[in-house]
Amino acid sequence: MASADVSEELEAVEIHEVLSNERRQMILQLLREDGDSMSARELSERIAELETGETPPPRNIRQSAYVSLHQTHLPKLDELGIIDYDQSAKTVHLNKRAEQVSVYMETVPKYGISWSEYYLGVSLVGLLLIAASQMGVPVIASVSTVLLSGLVFLLITVSATYQTIQQGSSLLHRLRED
Repeated sequence: MASADVSEELEAVEIHEVLSNERRQMILQLLREDGDSMSARELSERIAELETGETPPPRNIRQSAYVSLHQTHLPKLDELGIIDYDQSAKTVHLNKRAEQVSVYMETVPKYGISWSEYYLGVSLVGLLLIAASQMGVPVIASVSTVLLSGLVFLLITVSATYQTIQQGSSLLHRLRED
């Protein structure tokens, strides 16, 4: 059982310590993706698959992942109140405190872009289109500046909605829980 008061904010050093380990990051990501609850065995299997890129992963890697989760990572996350880890049933559930950590978990593939870079790019393209329209660039000038602005605004709105749904947490969700 978690010993931390989940209503209190985690300290920055605690969040940094949690996210400094790749397996702890994977635990939180996998739990968010799979409905906030999994068995320790399922988690170790999925982590071993991610680490090796093999399905099924080699038995020794699965065993290593399971032991490190059971002995180190799950108890640590449970102690901080980020998850609830039932050691006898070997089940893991996300706790409310996981939201405090998930804000810092945006992972970006090596050749990918972050959401902030995406929004910056869309905004810059929008500004360039409006500037081109005002300067009379052929084809672009024939489209209304209001229409161009509206399309860029619509793209940002749709993207933000998608991101909010994908992350599974919004102000509305957090207000409903209180």
